[in-house]
Amino acid sequence: MESSSNGLRKGTWTAEEDILLRKCIDKYGEGKWHQVPLRAGLNRCGKGCRLRWLNYLQPSIKRGNFSSDEVDLLLRLHKLLGNRWSLIAGRLPGRTANDVKNYWNTHFSCCKSKARKRESTCSANSPIQSSCYKASTSIL
Repeated sequence: MESSSNGLRKGTWTAEEDILLRKCIDKYGEGKWHQVPLRAGLNRCGKGCRLRWLNYLQPSIKRGNFSSDEVDLLLRLHKLLGNRWSLIAGRLPGRTANDVKNYWNTHFSCCKSKARKRESTCSANSPIQSSCYKASTSIL
């Protein structure tokens, strides 16, 4: 396990650390993240504890594949909101902004270069073609 210059642990979280963080959140609730490492007995920073909880340990987080309805909503929201992942995730119950962003970049990154080429050749008011999106969702 790596440690930073200030002696805090970095890198992969252990199962024991996850248990300590869960117990601390159960007892004291979310918030005051700078106090969590001390209360939980963790040698981590408050930001690391907050991110671990919000992105991985929170019970309401939905794991696994995105459903076709979620993918459809993601596509529509991205067209409307752009890369504002936290706003998009707020409309996909149980999904984190990090999860939504990673899903987008994994499944739709093929479209980035094609979209740039289209933007340079098409007029500014022309609708975005969704053939790449349709091809990507059909293999899910």
